[in-house]
Amino acid sequence: MNTQTRLLDTQEAFDSVAADYDGPRGNNIAIQAMRDEMWRWLDASFAPGSRLIDLGCGTGLDAVHLAAQGHRVTATDWSERMVERTRDRARDAGLDVDVRAIGAHELQRLEGDAAFDGAYSNLGPLNCVPDLGAVATQCARLIKPGGHLVFTVIGRYCPWEIAHYVRQRRWARAGIRFALDTVAVGMNGRTIWTRYYTPAEFFAPFAEHFELEVQRGLCVFVPPPYLTWLAERHPRWHDRLWALDRRVAGWPLVNRLGDHFLLVMRRRMS
Repeated sequence: MNTQTRLLDTQEAFDSVAADYDGPRGNNIAIQAMRDEMWRWLDASFAPGSRLIDLGCGTGLDAVHLAAQGHRVTATDWSERMVERTRDRARDAGLDVDVRAIGAHELQRLEGDAAFDGAYSNLGPLNCVPDLGAVATQCARLIKPGGHLVFTVIGRYCPWEIAHYVRQRRWARAGIRFALDTVAVGMNGRTIWTRYYTPAEFFAPFAEHFELEVQRGLCVFVPPPYLTWLAERHPRWHDRLWALDRRVAGWPLVNRLGDHFLLVMRRRMS
């Protein structure tokens, strides 16, 4: 199967869920906790009034949040239905967000060399990009020296997921993240073509133009967002596990684990 067919499969899958993606599928209580953690790092990484690119904006929750804080956001997504949701959300909030139907594999369509202060991508859109090196090259073109990239990426080593599927004796599903190439992941009866990374694998294409400032696991001790039972039934324990995550998820070795990992990179000055 060629790359364009896989991209279209992924686009169709996200188009099909755009209307209700803010519900349990795309923004349940556990996902919102992950989003809150990402927002803490976005606040720490971008100066007020920054000009930012959202790579894989989904329904626009992050883009509108940042626009409300005074950032100038160009929100992009490969799914046209998701782009429509983002545009509607920004309009309903009375905010000016530049929303474009551009996939992360199409960043050459964005004009303005060194025109942006930074870029971010939340909850794994970059796992669906066929050529991460092309994304890195375009980010280097678009981001000013000293600007930041803040990405959360679906990782290879998720202890909770392995334990969950091994307990069910679903051996193939327990090992899916260990595939070294793109794999088919089902959603809504359709296919998302996904590649899983270690932090080192993900960072490698960016290393020529960006320095790695922060690497952390995300949901190392907290269950992944498809296991919402802890957050729903035991919110106090869920909060305690998040506190543990925040305390130790940046430690060596631990920072390679989790449902996702978070990277903050800084554009080199030359």
